[in-house]
Amino acid sequence: MPANTRIIIIGGGASALMLASLLPKRSATVIEKNAAPGAKILVSGGGKCNITNAVMDPDFFLAERTFVEPSLEAFDEKALLQWLKRRGLEPVLKKGSQYFCKDSSRELLTLLQKESRKQSFLYNETVLSVHKREGHFYVKTDKRTLTADAVVVASGGLSFPRLGASGIGYEIAEHFGHSIVRTAPALVGFTVQKEQFFFRELSGASTEVVISVNGRNCKGSLLFAHKGISGPAVLDASLYWEKGRMEIDFLPGFSWEALRKSNRQLSSLLPMPKRVTKAFLLQLKLDDKAGSKITDKEVELLKGLNHYSFAPAGTFGYAKAEVTKGGVNTAEVDSRTMMSKKTEGLFFTGEVLDVTGRLGGYNFQWAFSSAVSCARFFTGRQR
Repeated sequence: MPANTRIIIIGGGASALMLASLLPKRSATVIEKNAAPGAKILVSGGGKCNITNAVMDPDFFLAERTFVEPSLEAFDEKALLQWLKRRGLEPVLKKGSQYFCKDSSRELLTLLQKESRKQSFLYNETVLSVHKREGHFYVKTDKRTLTADAVVVASGGLSFPRLGASGIGYEIAEHFGHSIVRTAPALVGFTVQKEQFFFRELSGASTEVVISVNGRNCKGSLLFAHKGISGPAVLDASLYWEKGRMEIDFLPGFSWEALRKSNRQLSSLLPMPKRVTKAFLLQLKLDDKAGSKITDKEVELLKGLNHYSFAPAGTFGYAKAEVTKGGVNTAEVDSRTMMSKKTEGLFFTGEVLDVTGRLGGYNFQWAFSSAVSCARFFTGRQR
């Protein structure tokens, strides 16, 4: 495309702001339906924003590996951290491999706003439709119709509707002949069925688990909530769950031989909070007694906690989901430029695509990496 290409970016989140930062001065107009950009950035990671992860690989994404790989290789976590550092932001390493803002998510948003201010921004404006005629795009909003040579859909998914999330990106994609992989809430807690109603009585308790779902193992803490279960391991598991059963190991690595040799009570021996252990003992109809006094049959019942199988009733929904899985079919998008294979000049970046990362900074990394791939097309680095 010519150097003076007029670009409209739909959305004002992480991917849109990164793209606006990288494009030539005054080449783009960003349309954001909220009064300010980056609403989701501010609330992410408990207000600290988990920006990226030191362990980066396409395997951490629910997506076609061949689609995400080029962007991650072109702009990986090291490149992102260097880009941020050159602009005065040095994320801190926490939880082993996760990078967060030092003080608050506002640091990242402030940086992105500063870098992208060379572009025009339209706030409190809702995109209604996009059409293309005679080589030009016409973007209709609730206030006007704008023309452009290229349109980048960076509108995100359906998660956090209270922050302005909508399905406009999917509507635009479908208008131009794209298929949408079925969307669903992801990185979200599960509601439970009647058999697990006792989970809700354990609200606030947390324990380390391994959840197995559709061939994936998700390790981390499980948090009992008043609606069901949440916590890092559960959020990751929701990425791979469609419907049906999953298996939870509530006692990963526990030594059953050591249990039989101990005179301590089961509620003290099992590596779970006491009230959680007692609740499971009640469900199994077992007394809380010394490990040395339990029978072989009772041990077998307890071992069922290594393979606790259940079927969630559903999820907490989009209102509580950190991201949306599914989206614009990546088979119909160029993996190196993010441009539609169906319509020249139409691009998709970030969460609107059928690319969803696990918990731990992967979704922000994808937002930034896909934006960089798109920007390089416009700046000529991929021609």
